[in-house]
Amino acid sequence: MHASQIIARKRDGHELSADEIAFFIDGFTRGDIPDYQAAAWLMAVFIRGMSRRETVDLTMSMARSGDVLDLSDILPVSIDKHSSGGVGDKVTLVALPVVAACGVPAAKMSGRGLGFSGGTIDKLESIRGFRTGLSMAEFRAQAKAHGIVLSGQSANLAPADGKLYALRDVTATVPSMPLIASSIMSKKIAAGADGIVLDVKTGRGSFMPELSGAQELARLMVDIGVSVGRRMAALISDMNQPLGAAVGNALEVEEAIACLRGGGPRDLREHCVTVAGHMLRLGRRLGLEAQDECAAEAARTLDNGAAFAKLRELVGAQGGDVRQIDDPALLPKAQYVDDVIVPESGFVESLDALSVGLAAVELGAGRERKGDAIDHAVGLMVHYKVGDYLPEGEPVFTLYANDETHLAQVRQRLESAVLLSPEPVKPLPMFYDLITGDPE
Repeated sequence: MHASQIIARKRDGHELSADEIAFFIDGFTRGDIPDYQAAAWLMAVFIRGMSRRETVDLTMSMARSGDVLDLSDILPVSIDKHSSGGVGDKVTLVALPVVAACGVPAAKMSGRGLGFSGGTIDKLESIRGFRTGLSMAEFRAQAKAHGIVLSGQSANLAPADGKLYALRDVTATVPSMPLIASSIMSKKIAAGADGIVLDVKTGRGSFMPELSGAQELARLMVDIGVSVGRRMAALISDMNQPLGAAVGNALEVEEAIACLRGGGPRDLREHCVTVAGHMLRLGRRLGLEAQDECAAEAARTLDNGAAFAKLRELVGAQGGDVRQIDDPALLPKAQYVDDVIVPESGFVESLDALSVGLAAVELGAGRERKGDAIDHAVGLMVHYKVGDYLPEGEPVFTLYANDETHLAQVRQRLESAVLLSPEPVKPLPMFYDLITGDPE
C-alpha cells in the first residue's frame, strides 16, 4: 500500500478498507507518512466524508495507536463521561464523585480547555497541589483503591489523535463529523471504560450550534461505542446560555463544591443528577426504565454528604489541599471585582453563552492557543438566566479580574450579551434529546 493511493481513493469518493485506514494511521503515528500527506488525507475526508464502518475503523486504529487501558482486572465495571465542551460546564467535578459514592467506579481522563470551552484539568489545577499528570500505573492503582480517579490524558493514549488534531486545527478540517467522532471516541475507548455517557452540547456556546448537527454527532458516537461493545447514552443538552452561574476555573470548583453540599444553582444540580443517573444506570446494566430511580439516588447522594466526601477523597488521593475543599474561600481569588449592570428591567430573552465564554477568555480564564497560561482566579458569575426577571439596577454579571485593563473590554462585550423583553419569556430546556445503545 502507498499513502498517495489511499489519499487518491478517498479524494475520489471511494470507501477505504480497514487495512487501508490502519496502514495510514499507523504510518502517520510512526512518522513514516509526513504531515503534508496527512493534511491532504484529512481534507479528502472532510470533503468526501466517511461511512459508519470507515469511522469505526478509524476510531479503533486511533485507539490502538498507543496504550489501551484495561481495567477489568481491578474493577468490576468502569464508567466514563465526556462533554463536547461549553461555558460553565463543571459537571464532571460533581457527577464523578456522585457516581463513585454510589458504588460504581468512575475512572476518567480529561483534557484542558481551548478557546471559550473550559477544561476539567484546568479547573482541578485551581486546587493547590492537585496532581493531574498520573502515570498509567498510578491511574490504575487509584481506581482500584478509591473507585475514582480524574487525571490528564496520558501522552501515549491515542497519540494518533493528538497528531491529527494538531493538523486539523491548522488545515480547516476540524468541523468534520467522522473526524470529531473518532477523535472523541478513540480516547474514550483507549481509556478502558465499559460504559460511556456523552453530554453533547448544542447552541451558541457549543461547537455544534444546530440541534440537528448535535444529534448527528451523538448518533455516530453511540454507534461507534456500541459496535465495539460499550454501553452508550448520549444526552443533547442546551448551551445557548452558560450552565450554572460560575464561569472560570476556581469559581467553577467553588460552585461544584456547593452542589456537592446539596446547594448550588438549580440548573447545574438538575444537569448533574441526570448525567450521574445515566452513569449509574449503565454501570449497573439497567434499562431506561431505571433512570428515574438512579437519578433519585444521585440526588440523595448530593444531599447526604456522601458525594462531597468522595470529592475530598479524590483530592487527597491526588495530592490536593483538602482544606480548600472544606473552605472554598482558600481557593485562588481575583484582585478586582466589578459588576455589569444593564440600565433597564425586563425578562431575560437571551443570554449569549459564546459572548460569556469569550469574556472569560479575555479575563484570562481560558486560552486562545494551546500552551497559553491561564489565571485560575479570574472569571465571572452569571446572576440571571433566560426566563428570569431582571430588575432595573441589578447586576447581571459580576467580573473577577487581576488586570483592570481587561474589565472595560469585557464589560462592553457583556452588555450586548443580554437581550431583555417586556413580556415573560419561557426558560430554555435543559435537554433536547437522548440517544442510547447497548451491544447485542
